[in-house]
Amino acid sequence: MTSVLNALKPGAADSKTARAAAKPDKRTGVLPTHGHLAVRPPTAAHLSDDDVERLGAELDAIRDEVLAERGAKDAAYVKRMVKIQRATELAGRVCMIGSRSKIAWSAGVGLIALGKVLDNMELGHNVLHGQWDWMRDPDIHSTTWEWDFVAPARGWQHTHNDLHHTWTNVIGKDRDVGYNILRVSDDQPWKPRDLANPLVNLVLAPMFEWGIASYDIEWDQYKAGYKSREAVMADIAALRDKAIAMVAKDYVATPLAAATVGALVGKALGRPTNFCSTALRALGGTVAANALRNVWAHAVIFCGHFPDGVDTFDERMIDGETRGDWYIRQMLGSANISGTRTFHTLTGNLSHQIEHHLFPDLPSNRYIEVAPKVREICERYGLPYNTGRFGRQLGSTWKNICVLAVPTRDEWAAYRAG
Repeated sequence: MTSVLNALKPGAADSKTARAAAKPDKRTGVLPTHGHLAVRPPTAAHLSDDDVERLGAELDAIRDEVLAERGAKDAAYVKRMVKIQRATELAGRVCMIGSRSKIAWSAGVGLIALGKVLDNMELGHNVLHGQWDWMRDPDIHSTTWEWDFVAPARGWQHTHNDLHHTWTNVIGKDRDVGYNILRVSDDQPWKPRDLANPLVNLVLAPMFEWGIASYDIEWDQYKAGYKSREAVMADIAALRDKAIAMVAKDYVATPLAAATVGALVGKALGRPTNFCSTALRALGGTVAANALRNVWAHAVIFCGHFPDGVDTFDERMIDGETRGDWYIRQMLGSANISGTRTFHTLTGNLSHQIEHHLFPDLPSNRYIEVAPKVREICERYGLPYNTGRFGRQLGSTWKNICVLAVPTRDEWAAYRAG
């Protein structure tokens, strides 16, 4: 599976495509294009090895087409998005100066939250995947970008890009299946702690960035002896430094700036303001904005991974995996959310989770045009294309989390026997 990781490294796509054309039998540095999977997932059991090979070739062709067309239009898109994000968040913080007005306070909360959503979803997540590395712009590059999210970028890239996208939904390998704290599949053995599933998820949503930051330290790997104490301490130090910077910006600098400027403006207009009250309102507004951003990010990500119809896999289903089989696992292990173009932008185009898992290094603005082609391939090969409105996907996700909290009779017997 290391070869899949190499396939998804940014910056090497064009040279890989050229080598593939010269040697179509097997792409250099990626999974073989043909072979035989030991156990094919039940949803794809009707496909032959030849079917899987043809499916893989069709999806490779879609990816190569986008890579060939990628250019100035895409670069202009991401640069424009950076400007919109920065202007939106700045406007929100300016509104906090007049936070004694309910309208100004509400506008400030909404604009800061919107700015943080754009930073995390359409910019941070996608930049850190290397989607824009081909531009060779040091300001929009996966090796230099640091997002407005308490989880340090480098640690997140390891757990998300290197591990989750490689072992998508493989029980025992993909640690993102429940993030070590939630039971999200009946393939996960039931434990008494799962009774708290709904409560844990409810608390996780508004604190999502902190939950992900803790998860990225890989406490479970350290406890199991797979991660050294030195590595854990280095991750903790990185998180500490990032958290201090985030807290100082959002919960110290913003309230103080709002109160100071508000006091000066009020004095100049002959309308004195209370420094402490203004600071506290600005502090509350920033807390609210962060909570809104976290709830939104949590909802979008969970809808893409845990609603009805998303498959999980055991390790037998990756034994002998080919490029086509890997593609199939990404399609079966992800779900989309339908909506408008604006909605897709606010999700960071993770509403196209299927396309993102198939092509994690393609520019996010291209997923909307790739999606119909992927859907047609799914229909032609008799594979499900899991998509639905936001309310439906979110509702089924929460339903599953609640249902999986309570063991079935067989699961309870298995727990007792174990």
